[in-house]
Amino acid sequence: MKFLIVTGLSGAGKTEAVRCLEDIGYFCIDNMPPTLIPKFAEACFKTDGKIDRVALVIDIRGGEFFGDLFESLVYLKEHQYKYEILYLEASDEVLVKRYKESRRKHPLSPDGRVVNGIHKERQLLKDVRQRADHVIDTSRLKPKELKDEIFKIYSEEGRVENEFAVTVVSFGFKYGIPVDSDLVFDVRFLPNPFYIPELKELSGNDSSVREYVMGHNVTKEFIAKLSDMLDFLIPSYIAEGKRQLIVSIGCTGGRHRSVAIANDLFEKMRSAGLRVNIDHRDITEDIHRGGKKL
Repeated sequence: MKFLIVTGLSGAGKTEAVRCLEDIGYFCIDNMPPTLIPKFAEACFKTDGKIDRVALVIDIRGGEFFGDLFESLVYLKEHQYKYEILYLEASDEVLVKRYKESRRKHPLSPDGRVVNGIHKERQLLKDVRQRADHVIDTSRLKPKELKDEIFKIYSEEGRVENEFAVTVVSFGFKYGIPVDSDLVFDVRFLPNPFYIPELKELSGNDSSVREYVMGHNVTKEFIAKLSDMLDFLIPSYIAEGKRQLIVSIGCTGGRHRSVAIANDLFEKMRSAGLRVNIDHRDITEDIHRGGKKL
């Protein structure tokens, strides 16, 4: 089990750092009183490995409890719990600017000048900074660049949490567009199997429906253009730090065309080595009528 103590100056980016750590599988707690670290470590140990990487944000917001940090670190060392300290800082000018933009008060200068609070905080954190395993100056870092730095230091090779994930969702427009969609594509222009008697009661998961939908030239052209668009977009999303993409494919009822197209897209992405999931949201909705359920 590994503990990561995330600390540093207020406004230096600890919140963004914790979000990154959560993405790579850390169990994160913000503003934990240091005096509770020993009991929390014991509780984590009793999970038999279910909680094996923990990030604790501990800073001067803890007030008088902050002074207990070093005593708790001694406890971790004596009981052979591995820990590291990540310290985030930034220049006075950058921190003042961030506080002015957020209109928040500095915790050590609630009624006075922000710069005075920053100076007090630097002095209080001097010892913990000296003991830090990693110090990151975020003065010139954009959020994406801070993410990259965190991933570079703390991600573990082979962890699926680090991979970009795509979820392909099929849906029916008459039931509403999925609220978490990033990209939405309307395939209601494609020939509709609903009007073919032998296909009406089937779904896009059935081979006969799939062959009907995919057998038209307009479908083949659409798939080619859609694949080309996603081949362009996905690397750009990854470069910007996006970790998940929801691609929603919609037809009228969400049973035939959207399902067939979503399945085809899913297979192409999987073959390309992407981490991809599929969800046919409305595939059974049209047959929940009058007590009849397929």
